[in-house]
Amino acid sequence: MPVFFLKRRFYHFLQEFIHDSRAIGILLLVCTVASLGIANSPWGTAFTGFFHHEIHWLHSFHLPHSALHFINDGLMAVFFFLVGMEIKRELVAGELSDIRQAVLPVAAAAGGMLVPAMIYMIFNKGTIYSGGWGIPTATDIAFSLGVASMLGSRFPAGLKVFLTALAIIDDLGAILVIAFFYGGSVKGYFLLAALVVVGLLYFLNVRKVRFGVLQIVLGLALWYLVFNSGLHATIAGVVFAFMVPAEKLEEFEMKLHNPVNFFILPVFALANTAIVLNGGVIGEVTGSPLGLGILAALVLGKPIGIVLACWLLVRNRMAILPAGINWHQMTGAGILAGIGFTMSIFIAGLAFQDSLLQDISKIAVLAAALLSIVGGWVWFSFRAADNPVDEEELHD
Repeated sequence: MPVFFLKRRFYHFLQEFIHDSRAIGILLLVCTVASLGIANSPWGTAFTGFFHHEIHWLHSFHLPHSALHFINDGLMAVFFFLVGMEIKRELVAGELSDIRQAVLPVAAAAGGMLVPAMIYMIFNKGTIYSGGWGIPTATDIAFSLGVASMLGSRFPAGLKVFLTALAIIDDLGAILVIAFFYGGSVKGYFLLAALVVVGLLYFLNVRKVRFGVLQIVLGLALWYLVFNSGLHATIAGVVFAFMVPAEKLEEFEMKLHNPVNFFILPVFALANTAIVLNGGVIGEVTGSPLGLGILAALVLGKPIGIVLACWLLVRNRMAILPAGINWHQMTGAGILAGIGFTMSIFIAGLAFQDSLLQDISKIAVLAAALLSIVGGWVWFSFRAADNPVDEEELHD
């Protein structure tokens, strides 16, 4: 078979894979399994050492000083930039621009954050693990929608729109949690300088200056200042996203979509799931309030919080279910929302300084994601009636 033909076949396969909505979920799963496998192989020490190796001269420039720090503080700022643009676009012209459409996913996201946090605290209140309450509040957009796509016609388009809006609001909530609860001690002069940069970006928008190199340079300056201010550096990505003119959002999202989903997130998964699975870590996942709290909060808390919030609104006629969607399907979406993955793993790295606690948290998040995927798959295997529950029935 000619080499040219093989190259063309591979190119077509790659193009189809990239444009497949299931691709990112599959890729993140593969990277996670690969990372865990390598970390627990004879090459594990070299593999984990690569991500944690300190580059001491970077300390002098107040920059991330290891591959892991560069990924989590630098590359992930680009991910948050993309998330920020998605949030802004939804607020300007998407599902969240109309209060009547937004009220149900907003309430669902709020319930899907509060109930898991409460369940986690039931397990961990008064313990050294209490600071990890933010870990189970997150939903991974890419992974959950990837699994939804794998379900095909069993997961209707209207439910996908609802889950997307819910996950985007959930991301906004997670960003606020990171900003207010998981930063270090704030250094006022760096924060003040960052605010000046934001003011300059806003001024350029008001003056209708074309968004280009100048704004990108200011964006990098904003990242550097926020990184050194005590707030987490990724917050700069979100703030910068809100400075992008509305008419440019779709263009920039298109440019960043593939680099973020097929490079940054897989690299993040490789770096942050390189965990040595010794008996202590695995035992603590199911034998400690930390692991059990995360598992219960994501696997049970997410669907309970989401469905309960939606039911209360529909019950009180403050909202209606999306057209053609029933409570069985809404519950299934709530189960898939238990896939915290990217955001949950990210917050786990911020919530605890101790590497063992970080590893226990991450393994619990991965276990919860697996249970949510299997649970969602089983749930949607049992089809319910195609029509949503009649609202009048809720009042009988």
